[in-house]
Amino acid sequence: MSEDLGDIQIESSLPKPWEDEVTFNDILYDWMGRTPWLAISAVAHVMVFFLLAVIPWNIFDNPDEKAVEAKLDQPIEEVFEEPEEEIEEEIEEEEPLEEPVLKDAEVSDHNETEDEQDFMASEGDPDFMSDSPFDDTNLNDVIGIGGGAGGKFGGRFGGRRNLRTAGGSGTEQALKDGLEWLANHQDDDGKWDADEFMKHDPATDVCDGPGHAEHDVGVTGLATLAFLGDGHTTRQGLYKDKVIKAVKWLREQQDFENGLIGDKIGTAFLYDHSIATLALCEAYYFSKSPIIRSNAQKAISFVTQARNPYGVWRYEVPPVGENDTSVTGWMVFALKSAEEAGLKIDSQAFEDSITWFDEVTDNQSGRVGYSAIGEPSSRTPGVNDQYPREATEAMTAVGLLCRFFLGQDPGEEPIMAKHADLMLKTLPVWDDDEGLTNDLYYWYYGSYAMYQMGGKHWKGWNKAMKEAVVDSQDRTGSAKGSWVPNGPWGHAGGRVYSTALAVLCLEVYFRYAKVLGAR
Repeated sequence: MSEDLGDIQIESSLPKPWEDEVTFNDILYDWMGRTPWLAISAVAHVMVFFLLAVIPWNIFDNPDEKAVEAKLDQPIEEVFEEPEEEIEEEIEEEEPLEEPVLKDAEVSDHNETEDEQDFMASEGDPDFMSDSPFDDTNLNDVIGIGGGAGGKFGGRFGGRRNLRTAGGSGTEQALKDGLEWLANHQDDDGKWDADEFMKHDPATDVCDGPGHAEHDVGVTGLATLAFLGDGHTTRQGLYKDKVIKAVKWLREQQDFENGLIGDKIGTAFLYDHSIATLALCEAYYFSKSPIIRSNAQKAISFVTQARNPYGVWRYEVPPVGENDTSVTGWMVFALKSAEEAGLKIDSQAFEDSITWFDEVTDNQSGRVGYSAIGEPSSRTPGVNDQYPREATEAMTAVGLLCRFFLGQDPGEEPIMAKHADLMLKTLPVWDDDEGLTNDLYYWYYGSYAMYQMGGKHWKGWNKAMKEAVVDSQDRTGSAKGSWVPNGPWGHAGGRVYSTALAVLCLEVYFRYAKVLGAR
């Protein structure tokens, strides 16, 4: 009976969530009032053992609750590890995935894949707005036609508006009108048509100045570089869509096997290839698109194949041992742009290029030769009457600018001052009659080279260049914003060629950093 009563008391003493709990002291007090002390001692020992062995497990040891607790304990540690890693991975993956914007870019459909659209994102490009890495590394962020900004005037685009107006009266408007003309004469597929660009003009007001059809690749590269130089990339800018189409068209012209952009037509195809390569390298630098990277790397590989062993470049691929300064200048800039963009290059080409410029330089006059010491180019009066002639120092300008970007310093290389002194004697002058001095090729190289020289050389050149370029720009009708191609090689490149080069001249104030500014 006592045992039965004990069982009843134990059962009734079990705590329930909806009732007040009966404590062990209550049970013990009740038993002490009914039982002899010896029994109390025995029962107390039994109850202590029973309570320790049974009651806690019966009350709290719920298998379902243990399972829940186990499941809750483990994720607490994981929350601080795995989810954080997943968040980082998502951030890295989301950055290039902006494909829906591509439809708004109105890019023509040429069997694109999703990967091919990577470079067409419309988000602003923070790299383009940052200071030029050239200020820290002595290397321009995009060499040649593209590049950093400011030099002694400031960083890449910090205060860019001030840099644009640094050219003085009329330069900013001339630049704006030039880019607008180029934008209005781009084909729907992305190219600029060297000989038929005027198809975009109204029938009653058609521009003149066609070039040669085989130079579509070259003039498209020049026009693309003109837009890139003013901050319009595949990611941002008023003319972003124009750049997207142009880069896509250049990619489509590339031979997938050997990397050549365009066709081997005539003797000037390497000019076209080098300029187009420069445009792709600069576009890749700002977009970081793996698609553009692939094309740019293939194009650079072709540049490497075209170079003479222990020499430089001319017209043949494979090379036949001939070299010239003009082709070499474009190739040097393409390689420097590729190097700054992180592409693989043959750095030996830089050393061999310096050797070449030394070989063809007249140390007395400072003149850089075309293919021999002090030799004028084929466009100089009396040298080759087949082409429109020039009375300029185009090769000297090429040599001087290349020396800067190959790391030479006027303070250590006196020949560089001789180059610049010679160019001061042949400043830009617009010739309305025969166009003998209207060499925009020379003015482009000369503007960037003299900007690097600074001082009296830049001051004298800048004044003459502004007058020659701004005053000669067409201001009415369909030709408004463009330049007539009546100078040397204008007959080959046409009005697109002359306009793109003139725009590039006007961008000198904010497109290059001082090469030696950090020294």
